[in-house]
Amino acid sequence: MQQHTIEGERLLLRVGGLLGEIGRIVRCCHERYDGQGYPDGLAGEQIPLLARIVACCDAFNAMTSDRSYRKALPLEAAVAELRHSSGTQFDPVVVDALIASRDLHAVSMEAPPKIELSTT
Repeated sequence: MQQHTIEGERLLLRVGGLLGEIGRIVRCCHERYDGQGYPDGLAGEQIPLLARIVACCDAFNAMTSDRSYRKALPLEAAVAELRHSSGTQFDPVVVDALIASRDLHAVSMEAPPKIELSTT
């Protein structure tokens, strides 16, 4: 199982170009901020920023999506899990940015206030 990121990188390198460059991100997307991930045991800023972003977003998506074996978590539970794993599994700056982005999106999706027009 822990070899799938290495195999993904290898396949993308064979394609070359931009996809070859993305191979490094694929390889690192299961690294953990605390160094306990795989395949290389990278930690902190040794992990490419894009891989840190992908890991956090992928986890949030997995938690908030229905799966064949479980229902999606409520958004607040998923946010709480991200916060709990901030600094260990995930880069704290990335967690904060994802949560802030989600909060901004939630505000933008709210209905605009009703404006009453005077007829007099």
